[in-house]
Amino acid sequence: MKKILIAAFMVASISVNAQKKKGFTPLFDGKTTTGWHTYGKDFAGKAWKAENGILHFDPKAKNNDGGDLVTDKEYGNFHLKLEWKVAPKANSGIIFFVHEDPTKYKQTYLTGPEMQVLDNDGHPDGKITKHRSGDLYDMIKSKSEPVKPVGEWNLAEIISNNGKLTLKLNGKKVVETTMWDENWKNLIAGSKFAKWEGFGTYKIGKIALQDHGDEVWFRNIEIKEL
Repeated sequence: MKKILIAAFMVASISVNAQKKKGFTPLFDGKTTTGWHTYGKDFAGKAWKAENGILHFDPKAKNNDGGDLVTDKEYGNFHLKLEWKVAPKANSGIIFFVHEDPTKYKQTYLTGPEMQVLDNDGHPDGKITKHRSGDLYDMIKSKSEPVKPVGEWNLAEIISNNGKLTLKLNGKKVVETTMWDENWKNLIAGSKFAKWEGFGTYKIGKIALQDHGDEVWFRNIEIKEL
């Protein structure tokens, strides 16, 4: 038994060390909302439940205590990884480069671009181009749609490095573009964000998980600063 315990400890240590070598840091401890808060507040709303390694948004528990969940820390160049799944007909999103100034910007999406999280078949947005899972919301349509069926976990990755933006879904590159250049400005001008002062302009910001009023789950949230 002693040898078995030692072997198990060694395997665990190797696993932890391997993760450290990759440079990724967990953003979610699997038990609490430490490191996160509701946008514009100093606490996490009760609709966000941390349990069994999963961060669950439960709209039934909202009671005016929901809102988008944002990281305490801001990020510039980064590689974000997380897994998500949605309930039938659900809508959510992963928003990044969020500038938290609630007196000027009432919502996260007023400054931060979004990687769409959606039940493509069940939600009305699934019928709108550039509004489907993996899309850079309302800006760039995904090259392909490797999204899994509702109820299954999807691996999303957002990589931003010196202006180069890559979105990956389940290991496939679905969006590639460059931020903050003339083409980026044109993408914004051709979107619903055209007249939103500050949208897509910040080069450092917080990461947000969206409360769109629908049930959604996240897990294995980690980031590597580049």
